[in-house]
Amino acid sequence: MKKLGLLSFCLFVIAALSVGCGAKKDDTVKVGVAGPMTGSIAKMGADFQNGAAVAVEEWNAKGGVLGKKIEMVIGDDASDPKQAVAVANKLVNGGVAGVVGHFNSSCSIPASDVYDRAGIPMITPASTNPQLTDRGLKGVFRVCGRDDQQGRVGAEFVKGKLNLKKVAVIHDKTTYGQGLADEFKKNLPAAIEIVYYGGVTIGDKDFKAVLTSVKEKKPEIIYFGGVYPEAGLMVKQAREIGLNAPFMSGDGTIDPKFIEIAGEKAAEGTYLSFSPDPKNIPAAQTFIEKYKTKFGELGPYSIYAYDAMNALLSAVKDAGTADGKAVTAKLHSLEFSGALGKYRFAEKGDIAGSPYVIWITKNGKFEEHWKP
Repeated sequence: MKKLGLLSFCLFVIAALSVGCGAKKDDTVKVGVAGPMTGSIAKMGADFQNGAAVAVEEWNAKGGVLGKKIEMVIGDDASDPKQAVAVANKLVNGGVAGVVGHFNSSCSIPASDVYDRAGIPMITPASTNPQLTDRGLKGVFRVCGRDDQQGRVGAEFVKGKLNLKKVAVIHDKTTYGQGLADEFKKNLPAAIEIVYYGGVTIGDKDFKAVLTSVKEKKPEIIYFGGVYPEAGLMVKQAREIGLNAPFMSGDGTIDPKFIEIAGEKAAEGTYLSFSPDPKNIPAAQTFIEKYKTKFGELGPYSIYAYDAMNALLSAVKDAGTADGKAVTAKLHSLEFSGALGKYRFAEKGDIAGSPYVIWITKNGKFEEHWKP
């Protein structure tokens, strides 16, 4: 009997310890941040992580959410769609309540299928391809605009402001780059002649053969759908071969790295579509000051990651649970005041209205140039 009593007592202790160990797993609410933390556009991933970190730090300073501290789990997709799927599965298996990410549309689209099957919401700060939200997945949201909006504003600028007649269009063959270029092309009026349309391969370093072909067509402006590593090299090499037509691109190019790669002189006069300057938005000032103190100069999408994380955590708080399906439902009804203004997600997960204006590179910096 004594042996049986001792055995029962030991089993009770083991069970109690097991419960205790299991409880520790619930001491935090986990949230994912996914993007290119390595690779040619790793700066964008760092901007995501830093912007989201400011939001998490603020929430934790006030006690966290649901009475628990918030733990940020980072996923590196290296701008690769296959790796993005692997990251999505890892975050799902890690028990995150939701995800802020990804950056590239080509990564967000396949990753969103993983999150959708698991019933976990994702809010992208930067993926602009319309396909992402047009597929009707309930848990997919974005705090940025769409390429059909961005492409239309670019086309309106070329026609209405610049009054040009001959345009060359180049893209990087990615979901984002080609999608944006095609939206720009689609919105050009029939009176504007597209003298060149073609793609380059992301990661290439020499674009002079393509640019020479473009030069022969004598365009008045060159539109590039892609991101800053290729855009910077393209502008630099265009000037080297005497192709002096101005370039225009989208939100993937508006980063100081673009000017660094192209060189200040070559980059001068490049037009870019992006949202209004947050420095002129009163609600953004506190975030900007905190970010600069902790991380230095603000990245283009740092503030979007901050707003996306705040939206996610607000939905967790209002839902009263970290359950993904409940958080998703709350996001669809959430009215949220962020650093960039008020948000309300439409049925597909997009924000209402078009946030785009035209910027220009001037004296080694970007500045707002034209509003539609």
